[in-house]
Amino acid sequence: MRNEGLKEKMGFGVLFLATLVVVVPVLSIVVLILVKGWGALSWKFLFTMPLDGMRAGGIFPAIVGTFYLVLVSIAFSLPIGVMAAIYLSEYARDNALTRTINLAIINLAGVSSVVYGLFGLSLFVVFLKFGVSIVAGALTLGIMTLPVIITSTREALRAVPQSYREVSRSLGASRWQTVRHTVLPRALPGILTGAILSVGRVAGETAPILFTVAAFYLPKLPTSLSDQAMALPYHLYVITTQIPGIPEGYRYGTALVLIGLVLVMNIAASVLRSKYRKKR
Repeated sequence: MRNEGLKEKMGFGVLFLATLVVVVPVLSIVVLILVKGWGALSWKFLFTMPLDGMRAGGIFPAIVGTFYLVLVSIAFSLPIGVMAAIYLSEYARDNALTRTINLAIINLAGVSSVVYGLFGLSLFVVFLKFGVSIVAGALTLGIMTLPVIITSTREALRAVPQSYREVSRSLGASRWQTVRHTVLPRALPGILTGAILSVGRVAGETAPILFTVAAFYLPKLPTSLSDQAMALPYHLYVITTQIPGIPEGYRYGTALVLIGLVLVMNIAASVLRSKYRKKR
């Protein structure tokens, strides 16, 4: 018994150390950005246009462009990803084709974002002639997040007990009625988890939008999905590497806004998921 207790304590100690190795560097980065960027935050910084070659003024166009990209990409990828997961989980037979598709989805989730950027450039910007625009960038980001949404939705559907389906079918419901009224409502928290992960990735990516939508500087806000747009990740890259003489607080303030924007979106989605879970 003493040996078992000692092993348990050693196991908890190793897990605690592993947690510290992950958490401490992340917290250190967040604290550094918070300390150096907090002084730059103001209404002028958040809601005005850049001035003096982006050395002064605000970052409002980049915030608006990021919102555009997140909303359009999720509106594209979430329905398609959920429907694909429903088919693979509830309708498709377990054969060589579906196993190959599942393997491809898993592999696509690990592909570098630069590859997706080149794909979006070739397909949406050049072949479909969308040009460098919000729609081209959002569709590229949407395709990039599809594997995450499909995988999380499929796992959420599989987590619903099979007995729910059997009872529903025994009462005369069709397969689609069973999925629509029995399986999907109980899998919704897991589906929202995939959406939350996708929002965070879309808001923070630089490489895909570099080829498909991002503009170095725009003097006005985009008025349609065919316009170019500034975005926070690319704007942060530009002011950090391409423009000399920018105050340090301006760079860290932009990074802090990006982190805060992703955090607010994730919190909102998490609250929605928690409310629905309690309701169920």
